[in-house]
Amino acid sequence: MPSSSENPLSAGTDRRKRLRSGFTTGAAAAAAAGAALCLLLEGKAPAAVTIRMLSGERLSIPIHRSNLEGDMAWATVIKDAGDDPDVTNGAEIGARVRRMDQPARSDDPSSRQIPKIEITGAEGVGWVTLPGLEVPPGNPAINPGPVRMIQETIREVLLRHRIEVGVQVSVFVPEGERLSRRTLNARLGILGGISILGTTGWVRPMSHEAFTASIDAALSVARAAGCSRVVFSTGRRSERAAQAVFPSLPSVAFVQIGDFFHHSLRAAARMGFCEITLAVFFGKAVKMAVNIPHTHARNAEMPLAALAQWTLDMTGDGRLAEAVGRSNTAREALGLLWPDHPEIIADVGRRMIESARTVVQELPIHISGILFDFTGRPLFQQ
Repeated sequence: MPSSSENPLSAGTDRRKRLRSGFTTGAAAAAAAGAALCLLLEGKAPAAVTIRMLSGERLSIPIHRSNLEGDMAWATVIKDAGDDPDVTNGAEIGARVRRMDQPARSDDPSSRQIPKIEITGAEGVGWVTLPGLEVPPGNPAINPGPVRMIQETIREVLLRHRIEVGVQVSVFVPEGERLSRRTLNARLGILGGISILGTTGWVRPMSHEAFTASIDAALSVARAAGCSRVVFSTGRRSERAAQAVFPSLPSVAFVQIGDFFHHSLRAAARMGFCEITLAVFFGKAVKMAVNIPHTHARNAEMPLAALAQWTLDMTGDGRLAEAVGRSNTAREALGLLWPDHPEIIADVGRRMIESARTVVQELPIHISGILFDFTGRPLFQQ
């Protein structure tokens, strides 16, 4: 985590390049809510609002727009995801704020001196329709972390003005419904907009935490929907291929795991699924076959050497094995092996399944697998 003396939006994660961190939609909503309340109480919105992240650091977030409309004020923030690829990077995140008609205290008996703060979602914020997420069905998709950040920011403004009143906060995202079409929200039962997310407030470049959290949420929704089986793919293309193989399975049973091979298996095991099917393209299958926990492209060299050795062991053809080992990509290697050597493709598939079994160890989970060529045609299924 960056210290208070660092530029808070700059975090080095690579010796060759310093990647800039950003802030979540939840942090943006908290800053917008704070600015809107300042405008309501003072008649003027600040240029920036400093909020406390859930990780403890404080961050000053610029305010994009604001306006006072009668007894309501609103403000917006442009979300900055730093150097992390993010659908919501550059999105406008806003909050409308009203004072309650009467001073209101928290319903929590242990917090009677804390004014009540009601938080809901408006246009562009999705609503939860399926069980299994942190937020129960029938509520706006604003996770507990962002709720805490918004509440704390509002309370800091009230304390600074020595005012004890209840406050209503409505979070909105002008382009939220359009942005949500580029996410898996509908699969998770989040309809009509994006989720307001954040476990710390920070967006770390190429954040593993964000991806694994989405995997866990998808598994939780599948379990709550009564699925005993999940089908893991590594992206949209392999998922579409898998859905063609299993047209009768509900959409929530298909979970995109990206590169997170081991994490996904362990999470599914913890949640009690009875069967896991790995439905992947040949290149990912080779990486899984050698039991690489995180199958990012940087791990490509060693699996091709292993594939070359398996080719030599099964065919005794040194020239073929050498050509496989020299391949630039898994696609090139597959072109050397298919269709003349289906036994090697099947061996990769069986090794992939066995690797997965070692991850879940002795748990009574059935592991199966499908390997696709690069057009989505099944080459192996077991």
